[in-house]
Amino acid sequence: MSEKRMVEAGAVSFSERLANSQVFATLFRDGMALVEETASYLDGSGRQESKKLERNAGLVYATESMRLTTRLMQLASWLLLHRAVKEGEMTLAQANKEKSKVRLAACEPGDAKSLELLPAKLQELIARSTKLQAEVRRLDATMHSPPPPRVATDNPVERQLGLLKAAFESDG
Repeated sequence: MSEKRMVEAGAVSFSERLANSQVFATLFRDGMALVEETASYLDGSGRQESKKLERNAGLVYATESMRLTTRLMQLASWLLLHRAVKEGEMTLAQANKEKSKVRLAACEPGDAKSLELLPAKLQELIARSTKLQAEVRRLDATMHSPPPPRVATDNPVERQLGLLKAAFESDG
């Protein structure tokens, strides 16, 4: 049954319910807070910390801060898109089409050895963003997975009703 037909029939879409769940609300709140915290860090104390790094570490800092920013912007886009679903501003089907523009696998962090050169706060933000990325990807896979194929089952009641209907129609 298509999602549209399930809604028309009064069936509840698991994906729609998930978009309106406490799990999503918590993920949204934590994700947007991480975006704000990262922006504050990179514009504030992170900028000061980066100036104190050796040249090689400074290059790693620049690269990883760009990856982090890109990753968080993609995640924020996904979160905002699904908040629009939650708020009734768009359907899950519309969000599914729009989410193709969002790259949830964007900007994986560099190797562990390079990351060790970075200030502890940036390392923490990178780790938290990759955890958020994994959670969003898992939720995305759950929300946007195709419905399981419907197995045709022979409904004995339907069959009997059909026989009765055929019997009474033939008498007339």
